[in-house]
Amino acid sequence: MQATLNSQHNAMTRRSIIASLALSLMVNFGLAHWAIAQTTIEAPDALIQRLATDITAAVKADKTLATGDISKVNALVDTKIIPFVDFPRMTASAVGSSWRSATPQQQKRLQEEFKTLLVRTYAGAIKQIKDQVVTVKPLRAAPEDINVIVRSEVSGSGDPIQLDYRVGKKTDANNVTAWKIYDINVLGVWLVQTYRDQFAQEINANGIDGLIKSLVAKNQGGQK
Repeated sequence: MQATLNSQHNAMTRRSIIASLALSLMVNFGLAHWAIAQTTIEAPDALIQRLATDITAAVKADKTLATGDISKVNALVDTKIIPFVDFPRMTASAVGSSWRSATPQQQKRLQEEFKTLLVRTYAGAIKQIKDQVVTVKPLRAAPEDINVIVRSEVSGSGDPIQLDYRVGKKTDANNVTAWKIYDINVLGVWLVQTYRDQFAQEINANGIDGLIKSLVAKNQGGQK
């Protein structure tokens, strides 16, 4: 039984690292492209392909970033990744139905701790970026769709890795519309669902505050 639990934990950890690598590929050139998106909305598949290509090159060229330093990654996430990720939606989906019953303060804490959890994983994932190439597959979506799945494949050393993105069209308070990532599928498993299953167990046992305390403990202890 313990061996099975350990195997499941290792599988989820691997998926989380690969998924975080996918987001880490979008670390640089984010703000520049965000400025472009304010005047024209680039197709979501074109956005993913261009960012992945640019960010892979940027990470390889930045020796400090390549070390996986937490402070370096955290600063880049705040300034570069956040504009392309719908973090409120991602956190709410991971928490599940309990999100609606959480207080505004609890929701704020959950989003902060969930972000920190992913950032800590980004640091380890960035170290693994070497010769990976991301190829985005043709998008199958209607022009009026506001939620689409962008499918891609990461190739390099080892077998190719299936990597899909759930991307939603979102309009902000300034009436600017852009595509934002809110979930990632690695090898057939969606990242948000993986966390939702983990979070649900903690919420059922100890409530929302218990989940927050659990996330704080993991982040302070450096666990993934």
